[in-house]
Amino acid sequence: MIATMPSPGATRQSVALPYDLKTPAVARRVAGRWLAGSRARPARTAEAVLIVSELVTNAVRHARGPCVLTLTVRGPLLDIAVADRSEELPRTSWERPGDERGGFGFPVICGLGGRIKVVPALGGKSLHVALDLETGGNGPEGPP
Repeated sequence: MIATMPSPGATRQSVALPYDLKTPAVARRVAGRWLAGSRARPARTAEAVLIVSELVTNAVRHARGPCVLTLTVRGPLLDIAVADRSEELPRTSWERPGDERGGFGFPVICGLGGRIKVVPALGGKSLHVALDLETGGNGPEGPP
């Protein structure tokens, strides 16, 4: 189910995603289409979609259940949030190299300028990545 819930000064897109191997691809399409209507530069939109893909892939791989993707734009900031039903917190240390369990995504997200926040909750957690849509971006258009 997709719902757009505008609030004062913000626009929001939220979609419940099933536990399925195709879920990351669905999340990329949803995010790409929704962000195409924003003021984000195409290179920054592509980076946001990459972050969405990383977060949703992790939810599918590690939480092994459905998740909810919520995109919120308030001014120049995009909040990418993925909530799942696993209480296990992600490994956030970049000091240990990645292994068969993962550990490669957070350095990529931070390299794109994303600020990561893990919000534990009873019965699950949410991962939020704050991304400035007007700055950053190392794609074809380069920095502003």
